[in-house]
Amino acid sequence: MNQFVFEKKQKTVLIGAMILGVLCLFGSLIGDDELHTRFWTNYLHNTVFFTGIAFISLFILAAFTTAWAGWHANVKRIWEAFSLFMTPGAIMLLVVVLGVLFGFNHLYHWADAEAVAEDPILKGKASFLNPIMYTLFTVVVMGTFIFFARKIREISLTEDEEGQGLADNFKHHRRLRVWSAAFLPFAGFFSAAAIWQWIMSLDAHWYSTLFAWYTAASWFVAAMALTVMVLIYLKGKGYLSQVSADHFHDIGKYLFGISIFWTYLWFSQFMLIWYANVGEETIYFAERMENYPVLFYANLVLNFLLPFFILMRNDNKRKYGTMFTASFLVFFGHWLDFFLMIKPGARHTAIETIAHMHGADHAAEAGEHAVGFAMGFTIPGLLEIGIMIGFLAGFLYFVFSRLAKAPLRPKNDPFLIEAEHHHVWPYVD
Repeated sequence: MNQFVFEKKQKTVLIGAMILGVLCLFGSLIGDDELHTRFWTNYLHNTVFFTGIAFISLFILAAFTTAWAGWHANVKRIWEAFSLFMTPGAIMLLVVVLGVLFGFNHLYHWADAEAVAEDPILKGKASFLNPIMYTLFTVVVMGTFIFFARKIREISLTEDEEGQGLADNFKHHRRLRVWSAAFLPFAGFFSAAAIWQWIMSLDAHWYSTLFAWYTAASWFVAAMALTVMVLIYLKGKGYLSQVSADHFHDIGKYLFGISIFWTYLWFSQFMLIWYANVGEETIYFAERMENYPVLFYANLVLNFLLPFFILMRNDNKRKYGTMFTASFLVFFGHWLDFFLMIKPGARHTAIETIAHMHGADHAAEAGEHAVGFAMGFTIPGLLEIGIMIGFLAGFLYFVFSRLAKAPLRPKNDPFLIEAEHHHVWPYVD
């Protein structure tokens, strides 16, 4: 089957999961602090995670197209659909932007004018970390990403509808390569700046020159893991028969290889900061090792040890059950990775803000709470799992609705024949 049909049963299940996510999101307000920190961090965490998967899917698609890759031609509709999620992702990010502009969330310490005035480090970063720059970067960067995603999708569909021979197909494909090549440098530079503002600035005193690479690698692995799970689901429904074990082998190599790259960045960031022993930098890791040890070490187990030992064997990359299991674990692991990036910094900001609001007498109590156990911060609770399920369901609902709008097999892609005869050495039949 070449045309995906988004069935009523699938819609019902996904809508039910989305309702669960919304209920869990608002349920996280119960017992929350007066700034609703658990609610806002859950919202930011999942919004950035799934919007980032959409962005990196477009980056993957553009990179492969620019590099003259052909093996992925019969998989590219998945990444096109993923990339288009940046539109609802941008809308969700605008809620965070409005909260920063008008002060109804307190995620970022640098958004508090009084705190900036009293803190020389925040004052030194104020030209970049301020509500106006945060708004401009989010609107302009996301708007540009969405423009490229829609343009690349439009050319891909035009190629499918209007192609009349190899020469004509290459005419459309050359346009696709031009737009893809134009997107890559913009994406590489401005995604880093967006990551600094959305995530790294939650720990406003801390910085790392490797952080943008680290975050993007996490998005990349999560996107590949979700790709594997969606492909296996579609194949189970009778779609994408042209996607073979060889394609899964290549996707598995990316899942394995970028997991190792992510670990290299994790270790490089940690080792360099530990070796330098600069207080302004070591505080990030000291906080997470001392107060969030379960998350800190689970991050390495899920995102390095498991994919390393499961996917190191070539045969395992060709087994659908093994690939699905590894992808599920890695996807959840990188969701936890973003949880660990976001929660501690936002929690400290909330505690300091509440202490400031209630005066010096409240500071000692707030400091004690900062290192204590708190569900939804120290570890994810059932509410956090429910919220993630809801966001994932919303993502999949959007993706399936886009898959239903175009043939799964891009019949006029000039590299389609290469993709359909793709073999990975030494597994040639």
